[in-house]
Amino acid sequence: MHVNSRIFFCFYGTLFATDSVFNLLKNNAMIKYKTSQADLESKKGLYFEIGMVLSLILVFFLFQIKTPTRTRDISSNFTEMKLIEEEMLNTEQPSTPPPPELKPQQFSMLKIVENENENVTDILIQAEIDQKTIIPEYIHVERKLKEEPEIIEKQIFTIVEQQPEYPGGERERIRYFNENLKYPPAARELGIMGTVYISFVIEPDGSISNVKLLRGIGSGCDEEAMRVVSGMPNWIPGKQRNRAVRVQFTLPVRFALL
Repeated sequence: MHVNSRIFFCFYGTLFATDSVFNLLKNNAMIKYKTSQADLESKKGLYFEIGMVLSLILVFFLFQIKTPTRTRDISSNFTEMKLIEEEMLNTEQPSTPPPPELKPQQFSMLKIVENENENVTDILIQAEIDQKTIIPEYIHVERKLKEEPEIIEKQIFTIVEQQPEYPGGERERIRYFNENLKYPPAARELGIMGTVYISFVIEPDGSISNVKLLRGIGSGCDEEAMRVVSGMPNWIPGKQRNRAVRVQFTLPVRFALL
């Protein structure tokens, strides 16, 4: 009984001692924890300031770093945009038919044959040159035309139902020119040849008026052709609706040397 009591006291003593040690360790740990917490609280402001300084330094270095800037060719883009705009304009414009080509009108200063008369023929004057032949001097003589009666009809026709006709026909007209037309000496000496175009009006009574030179060759040939045309006898007048009218006529006279 005495032994058991000792064991009991020893066991409880050990437990008490162990509990005391545990409480002591616990108190020491709590003291250290509270001390570290107090240290952290006291140094909290310092750590905040250090963090702010480091953040400012980092931001400063980031701003100092230079990044390469990418340049873009604006001219090429502008050219592309311009081409696109031109294409859009070309596509948006309505297709209009091209204007008809106007053929240039050809004007001739001299109208050779206005009435397009099929009876108009060339009068060929042939002359042989002989060195021994004495060529008389050419003298132009003005011939007074017959006084024309008053003509009521003033309109001049170029194309009529019945064309005017030389009395006796075409052969008589050629014979008249061969007998009356003389080669001018100046043109003969210079060897001038060519065709003279004479325009005149055949009146309702058949007489000749308004004798004009359309195209000449000079050296007296023009005057000679006009003289012979003015001296022609009266023609058979042209008619329109069975009435004699004034008709424009063009006659070519050709001078040639053989």
